[in-house]
Order: sequence, then structure tokens, then C-alpha cells
Amino acid sequence: MIWPVQAAQGIYKSKPFALPARFVSFVSIVKTILLISPYWKEQHRWMVSSFKLAELWQRLGYRLIVVCMGAETGIEEVSPSLVIHRRKDFFLPDPWNYGISFGFSGYVMKLVHAERPQEIVINKLLFWTSFAALRLRLAGYQPIVLTDALVGMTWFPRSRLPALAARLYAWTGGWLILLAARRVVFFHPQPDSLLQFLRIAHKTEVIPTGIDETGYGHTALAQSQGDHAVTVTYVGRLESVKGVDDFLAAILPLKRKYAQLRAQVVGWYKEDHPLVKQYERDIIFTGLRHDIPDILACTDIFVLPSHSEGLSNALMEAMASGCACIASDVGGNRFLIQNGVSGFLFPAGDREALAAHMQRLLEDPAKCRAMGTAARQRIEKEFSWNVVGKRYETLFHNT
Repeated sequence: MIWPVQAAQGIYKSKPFALPARFVSFVSIVKTILLISPYWKEQHRWMVSSFKLAELWQRLGYRLIVVCMGAETGIEEVSPSLVIHRRKDFFLPDPWNYGISFGFSGYVMKLVHAERPQEIVINKLLFWTSFAALRLRLAGYQPIVLTDALVGMTWFPRSRLPALAARLYAWTGGWLILLAARRVVFFHPQPDSLLQFLRIAHKTEVIPTGIDETGYGHTALAQSQGDHAVTVTYVGRLESVKGVDDFLAAILPLKRKYAQLRAQVVGWYKEDHPLVKQYERDIIFTGLRHDIPDILACTDIFVLPSHSEGLSNALMEAMASGCACIASDVGGNRFLIQNGVSGFLFPAGDREALAAHMQRLLEDPAKCRAMGTAARQRIEKEFSWNVVGKRYETLFHNT
């Protein structure tokens, strides 16, 4: 679908047309959103929800100014409707996966004064960047806070020390950020009792990031082609919280049992990663790839074994591609997947349950195809940008 504002702004190239006079004044009034994000697009500093939402909001006709952290300080003018400001950070690697950029909030305030955005949106809670909410509130601004998880409350790193730090951090600074927000938007439902306790239930709502499903599809399932390989895929970084070790341990015995089974891990990992060294003889590690739609189009079974998870873009992409999906029963996974219908859920860390679900689909191609079809239908009905875009339009209009 091509939005009228997109066509008017030249975001999509098409045949010239005459813009109706009644529409000209509307197009000339382009609202600016200042999006405050932890990261944008770097190897281990990806924040998929930020650049996906930025794309959606541009389609709705908004101009985006993004300010985030990164490996280097700089300004990137991507297009007339998207400018990215990066501030260099000090990055703490896995299991922390946390950046610190001194002076970040001050830079945000300079941008606010210079650009006068109509909306200020902070994506993700408890990252260093989200503390800009406190300074904004003191200056009289009330931002919208988006987040897919309450880190330290409903989402935790796997290691004990980072988990303890996240808990302490959440119930101090994190709570203040939530109170400072004018509106809190979750990508998937949170416990109502927790929202009531935090005193924010009255200003929360659920709007998923969603996905443009038109860019995803599925080739003929390999399982229907006799001796051809059945491909099982994980997409994401090799970080401890993602549970890739569980996936690899669960699939290795199956790979030895089923000669046609092909297993791959797609995503960035640091050099000499121990899991790569341990499993590279049996599992394909592709590294960071930019052709995910093509990879998922040839995937039969998709696995997301995270120990904590928000609303996974990788899982939405796999569902939109018609893959049979298996995911841990945490966070947004249980919001996306209807267990037994559009995918299978299993207890996080339960390798035997994960292996059993994979084996079930390997031995029942019809079930595998049916789940993939149901997954695609669920994305089209509930998570398509045609649906989600209207909800974001309402949010910005009403706030």
C-alpha cells in the first residue's frame, strides 16, 4: 500500500500526478518526531524496533530526527525525512550489552530547542538514552516512552550480577522514567497488577511495532520435495539471553538422526565465539546477513529460544514468511504465537521440550505447513503495518 503522503513527498517513485488542491495544505504541514533510541544499525548495536518504526512513521508522513548512541559521533542525513545523530558511547559487551554516552541528555535538549519537534518519543526503557526523559520532564516536556519489556521487572539478563543490577536500576531510575512519560506504549501486554503498582496503568496502551509483511513470502517447503533438506533457522545475535546454546544443544542429536536436516544460525557474533567453535562442524554460522527475507523464504522451521524477550522482529519476520515457528514461552512470544496453532511455545531453557517440538515438525510436514500458514495469517490480521499504522496515527493525533 502506498500512503498518499508518501507519494506527495516522493518517498515512493511513481508516475507524475496532479495533487488535489484540498490536499496540498495538508502535505505542507509535516510534523517532526524526535526519536531517542539506544542504537540504530551497527554490528552489535542494532535496535530493530527503532529503524522499523522510523520507516513506518515516514510512510505516515512524519519527518524523523533520530538521536542515538554509536561507535562514533556524527550526523547522517539519510533523506529529507530522516536524519540520524549519533553520540559515541562506551559499550559494555555481553552479558551487559549496555552503552554509556556522557552528555547525551544535554545533546537531546539542544536538538529539542533547535528543531522544536511536535512529538518526542523515547524507544526502550532503562538504556542510558532513556534517562533523557527525566531532563525533558524537568524542562517542561513530556515524552512518549515506547518499550517492549520492563527490564529488571519482566525481562532479565541470564547472568546473576547483570540481573541484580537491572532489578535495582529498574525500581529506581526506570520507575522515574515511566512516571515522567506522558504516555507509555508497550509492544506487547504487561501484567496489569504490575502497571497498577507502578501507578502508570492509566497512561499505558499496547501497540506492536508490527511488520510490512509484503516483503516476506515462502518458497515451496523443502519437506514436500522428498530428499531435499529441511532447514531450521535461528536469526539473531549470539548473546547469552537469546538462548542460542539451548537451540544448538537441542538440534545436534536431531541433525545426526535426520540426514536431510540443515541447521543454521544467522546473525552477528564476536570473533572466536565459544559456541561457534563448539558447533561449527555441524551447524552453519552465516554471520551478519542483510538478505533475511531470502533466508526465511527457504526456511521450514524457525526457532527463537530466548530466556527473556520483548516483541521479536525476527519472529514476526519468520511468521510473515510462513515458517513454522517454535519460541520460548516468554515476553512477546506468547503474544505473537497461539500455541499449537500458529506455532509452538516451550518453557525457556527446556531443551528436551524444544527438541520434541522440532522432531514433531520434522516428522509431520503437513503440521509444519499448516502452522506456517496460520502464522502468516496472524501477522496479516493483527501485526500488519496497515493495521499498526492506523493505531500510531491515533496515538500521535490524540496526544
